[in-house]
Formats: sequence, C-alpha cells, structure tokens
Amino acid sequence: MSDRSQGSGQPGVGDSAAWSGREGAQAFAAVEAATDWLLGYPFVFRDLARRLGSGEVLVDYGCGPGKVADHAARLLGARVLGVDTSPEMLALARGSGTAVAEYHLVRNGRVAGLADGCADAVMCNHVLASLPTEEAVLAVFTEIRRLLRPGAPFVLLVTDPDCTGMDYASLRIGAPGEAYGPGEQLTVRLRRTDGSWQEVRNHAWPVALIPGLLERTGFRDAVQHRPSVEEALALADPQLARAHTWSAERARPPLVITKALAA
Repeated sequence: MSDRSQGSGQPGVGDSAAWSGREGAQAFAAVEAATDWLLGYPFVFRDLARRLGSGEVLVDYGCGPGKVADHAARLLGARVLGVDTSPEMLALARGSGTAVAEYHLVRNGRVAGLADGCADAVMCNHVLASLPTEEAVLAVFTEIRRLLRPGAPFVLLVTDPDCTGMDYASLRIGAPGEAYGPGEQLTVRLRRTDGSWQEVRNHAWPVALIPGLLERTGFRDAVQHRPSVEEALALADPQLARAHTWSAERARPPLVITKALAA
C-alpha cells in the first residue's frame, strides 16, 4: 500500500517475491491502500512536520513506487530521498509524471551514495512486514540510524499482526483467531484500485517488540501511537473519509506508529 511492504519490494533480507520484477512492481503500484491513507500516512506526515523544516532532508526508507515520498515532498516542503532495494520500484517512481523526490538503490543493506548523518528525518512505512528474522529488522534499523544525524526523528508505520481476521476497507491481516509470533509468516489480503483482491505473504512483528529493537540499534525515547478514525477525520482527505464506513477501523484500528530519536 504505497510504501506498504505488505508484500512490497522493501529494503532488507527476505523481501516478498510477490512484487519482484517489473510485473510485480506494477501490481504493487495498483494497491489501493485506503486504510493506510486514513490511519497511517497522515499521522506520519503530521509527526514529521513537527520536527522537519522546509528544505531539510527526509529519507523514505522502503519507498516502493514513490507515491508516499512524492506526497511528503509536496506537503512538507522537504528534500525527500526515496530508497528501495528494487530497481523496478525505483524505475516506476522516477518515471511518474508527478515525481518530485529523488530516488536511490539499496545494495547489500546500504543506501548507495548517502553519507552517514545525511538525513534530518527518516520515515519507514510497512517495511517490517517483509523481514523474516530479528537480524534483518536490526540490520534495517542500523542502516536507518546511520543515515540520521544525532537527535533526528525516525517515524515507523506498521500493521499490527494481532488485528487478525478483521475486514478493513483495504486489507485483511492473517487468519481469524490465529496468533503469530515474531517473524512468522501470515497472509495479508490487499484491495486493488480495480476492486479486486490480492493475497501476499508477510511476516509478523508484534508492535510491543519494536521499542526494544530500536534501542538496540542506537535510538532513544521511543513512543507508540495507534491512530483512531476519530483523530483521522481531522487529518485525512475528506473525500476518502466519506468513501467508506470504516466500521472495522473504528472497532480495532490496525496501524501503529512508533516515533524515536537517533541517540
């Protein structure tokens, strides 16, 4: 879902093959992501706007086809650098007629051409779902920490793997009644812009584990927030807000934002 690695070609070991190659990248770009654009990205942008000045550098780590990176660049007035492991995703991002962000390839876990401490902020949306092991998660967090200057903010958006079996507007997470441990595979059902659905395999990362993993990789002061529909109505696009009843999102909001600072 835009940056969503609910099967996206995101940085890290063990990326899902669902979006590999040109055909996979195009399929990923066709994911609707309504729930993300209500309960996820507007809150990520709000948190970044509180700490990021105009013209400062924002890295979108795991940018996919670049929709979220370009939106952030326009909204925040920042210089946005989108990075991803997938050349096909980056080709889509660069080829967009509305592209305003810059894009860089991740090779062997490191962003080519970006120096230590080059970023004033980093956002990372749904990348953890593509990572099968704790080692892979720690590697991604370590590279993000390398990119950030000391004291700079990191905003991480994830889907809660405990929200299983709920029929959200644009996704369904796992099987009803199932519980998933760290790194375990689960199937996520994603709605496409044409109204059809696609299933992809993800990995579960309980949100309670995230602050500890961040602390181990050079972050401090991690706090978590689960946005609600009521909060979102003041932030999200009004047309989107009217497009669905959001009954499942109201009953059990599925997205969690973790904010931390580079130590």
